[in-house]
Amino acid sequence: MSIPGTKPVPQAVPQGPAGPQPKGWSLAASGIAIVAFTAFLALAWSAVSTLLLVFAGILLGVFLDGLTQLLGKVMPAGRGLRLSLVSLALAGFSLSVIAFGGATVMQQGRDLGQTVASQANTVRDRLKDYGIDVPGLTAPAKTDSPNKDASDAKQQKSGGLAGLASNAMESPGSILSDAGSVLGPAASVVIALFSALGNVLVIVFLGLSCAADPGSYRDGAVRFVPPRHRARARALLDGMGETLRHWLFGQLITMAVIFLCTWAGLSILGIGGALILGIQAGLLAFIPTIGPLIAGLVIVLAALASGLTAVLGAMGVYLAVQTLESYGLTPYIQKRALDIPPATIFAGQLVLGVLFGLWGIALALPLLAVIKVLLAQLYIEDTLQEDARA
Repeated sequence: MSIPGTKPVPQAVPQGPAGPQPKGWSLAASGIAIVAFTAFLALAWSAVSTLLLVFAGILLGVFLDGLTQLLGKVMPAGRGLRLSLVSLALAGFSLSVIAFGGATVMQQGRDLGQTVASQANTVRDRLKDYGIDVPGLTAPAKTDSPNKDASDAKQQKSGGLAGLASNAMESPGSILSDAGSVLGPAASVVIALFSALGNVLVIVFLGLSCAADPGSYRDGAVRFVPPRHRARARALLDGMGETLRHWLFGQLITMAVIFLCTWAGLSILGIGGALILGIQAGLLAFIPTIGPLIAGLVIVLAALASGLTAVLGAMGVYLAVQTLESYGLTPYIQKRALDIPPATIFAGQLVLGVLFGLWGIALALPLLAVIKVLLAQLYIEDTLQEDARA
């Protein structure tokens, strides 16, 4: 209350427990935030292969979690028991396929590889007759000659002690390179097998760990979000998990149908390697747009060895299967999970392929599904206040 004729005393503005902040504090905090965000992007870019490998493990975990939930509808048992049964069933199925069909698949794969290589050379020669030179189909020049070993031995002998000393002073890198050249393609195959096996083990371990207790991982991630936004973050993670689960189940159904139809159609036509051609068509269906094109090219090259009628029949089978997939399976199976226009999917594949290579192309669809959920819930619903389903 103020007395008439006197000036009111100004009230002190509370400055908080830390007192008044310096004027340059906000600018320094903004600079620190920008530097930290840039460092995070640089770290993520350098470890992008590992991050995509982790994402593949999360996909497997989502798939195992979905199968565990489905089993719970018909088998009222604990989650651990249901997950163990699902994992054992998948492992047994994979091992049985490898044990009973591995030899057939390998033999057909070798025959198919020889057929495709032979037909590629035939196509190259035909194009060369018309004056068209295709570098990708040019056979590598043979540099070995019968007298090569003799000349190398003569040169080594003439080198004497100087040559021996020069070989002894080679760097460790050149020694390893020589060892790799001595081992030949076997070393590359062994290294590739160990690398692939290591990636598979990492994906399986991450998938089992995530499927064992998905709620703890979700709640652990939500703890880093401010308390007032935790409910929204939990709903966002649940929405991404549900979208990925529906997409995975739909994609597996589509891949199985493509495998069976391709195998049956090519077997009826009598084209060699029908089983391996069906398998590769089903697996490549995981990669939209680009995968079916590669599968069709391999099918046509394999059918060239059986004549023009077989080529036309194989093309008919391929077109029929792709029509079934594009206009029958995908619109109905994937409508709930991933309703994205084909041009957007193709553009996303190109961008992710350029940025992240083969991993980006293979995981383009699930990554686009996650991005779609983020945009729908965080931007359309929260920022624009509109219904994302509309």
